[in-house]
Amino acid sequence: MLAIITVIAPVFALMALGYGAVRFRLFPADGIKSLIAFVNNFATPCLLFHSLLTSDFRSAFNLAIIVPFYAGALVCFALGIFIAIKFFRTRPGEGVSAAFSGTFTNTVLVGLPIIQRAYGPEALPVTLSIIGLHGAILLTIGMVTMELVRRDGQSLGKTLIVAGKRVGSNPLIWGIAAGMIASFAGVTLIEPAEAFFVMMSQAVVPAALFGVGGALNEYKLSDSWKHALVASSIKLILHPAIAYGLMIWVFHVDMAIARYGILLSAMPVGVNAYIFATYYNRSVSVATNTVLITTLASAVTISGWLYILSL
Repeated sequence: MLAIITVIAPVFALMALGYGAVRFRLFPADGIKSLIAFVNNFATPCLLFHSLLTSDFRSAFNLAIIVPFYAGALVCFALGIFIAIKFFRTRPGEGVSAAFSGTFTNTVLVGLPIIQRAYGPEALPVTLSIIGLHGAILLTIGMVTMELVRRDGQSLGKTLIVAGKRVGSNPLIWGIAAGMIASFAGVTLIEPAEAFFVMMSQAVVPAALFGVGGALNEYKLSDSWKHALVASSIKLILHPAIAYGLMIWVFHVDMAIARYGILLSAMPVGVNAYIFATYYNRSVSVATNTVLITTLASAVTISGWLYILSL
């Protein structure tokens, strides 16, 4: 247990520092958006590029890990829609948005720092093989489902074009693509370039966690907290449980490798769930509350999963 506390304490301490700095006006609230933009648009793409370039990405691309992660996400998405419509009496479009809030994982701002802290840089290749597909798969499925169920939905072709543009304009995808191309081409960085990417990579963890903590000041609990609590439980408990069952009991993946994918699935909801909800103007309060609840509750649930995975 002491080892688990040692892993997560610095991570959530950085989040708490970011929250407190903004809460007590020691850091400008407007600066948090810029900080997260730096992490997402510059530092993390450099980390992804450098990690893929310097690792054996081809051996890390393991379908026995990738498939369970996304199978779990899709089951959670379908279950979330059913619960939203059946028990919370939402309209179909609102149900899709609420379900998406319990599906989209914070793989970068929280997932990468915690997995690096828990398992070291050797966990990155497997982790990145999941992250590389994350936005492309889940955003496309979420947007297509939304357009199919809402009354004012666009055609499937237009939806796929919009989804493709959103995925293609993501700097994280650029970093992953560039890293894969450079790796297959056998590119070797010269010393100044190597130092540049190492320095940018080292900026990801503190900046990301400080930014996530600061951003929590924008999220407040509202009347939809009960629905958000259900979505949060699906995300933090059911998703990793499905991933665990499939990886360990069905595909018989070695725990030493499977734990990377299982722990990543146990991360809280990413801010893209909130962006998705505001884009369609449906279940925004559920998305807001789910981001807040999962981020706070993950301090406990991630500790539990680290214990189950024996760190």
